[in-house]
Amino acid sequence: MSDQGAPCWYELATADPAASQAFYGPLLGWEFQDAGMPDFTYILALSGADMVAGLMQPDAPMPEFWMVYFAVDDCDAAAARVVDLGGGVHRPPEDIPGTGRFTIVTDPQGAAFGLLQPLSGGTGSAFDRSQNGHGNWHELHSTAPEAALAFYRALLGWQATEAIPMGAEMGSYQLFAHAGQNIGGMLRLMAPPGAPSHWLPYFVVPSVVAARDGIAAAGGTVL
Repeated sequence: MSDQGAPCWYELATADPAASQAFYGPLLGWEFQDAGMPDFTYILALSGADMVAGLMQPDAPMPEFWMVYFAVDDCDAAAARVVDLGGGVHRPPEDIPGTGRFTIVTDPQGAAFGLLQPLSGGTGSAFDRSQNGHGNWHELHSTAPEAALAFYRALLGWQATEAIPMGAEMGSYQLFAHAGQNIGGMLRLMAPPGAPSHWLPYFVVPSVVAARDGIAAAGGTVL
């Protein structure tokens, strides 16, 4: 069975991996270990025995942000398809030993995301809506959500489901599904002028209220 379009990994680009571990560890119940990659420090976040995310310090200055990866059957073909559909390739396909083949791409509105062709054995357990500390939801804030939906439908086979009216200014919150399960929503970008289209991952917590209080106590900001 194909995993094409399934959420499969979450990755934080952070200028201070140690500070990020100190923040996310208590918040999401994560523990951390070095992935042991040669010539490159990549930190794995674990929820129980499951690997759920990665933390990395970029080589060059760049924004600190969360990137979502989606599974594809053929990484090279998917990267070419991104270009055909009006998107771009930021990092061409390459192998990750023991993991699979990946590429970093952007949709036509500029939102960055990853594509991963996993080795045989499936997509792992980073996305599991029933388990604390795992990926739960994927939200695309886009300058053109209708066009973005058409792009991802063509690339990953997602199906549009319910559209929730959000008012005249925001338009609709469009849910989308993979293999019959809602996995996220798309909406019009409402951030300050000049903010780029972007993906926002959500993680499972036992109490949103407790998480909110923990974020403030740890020096984060509740938006």
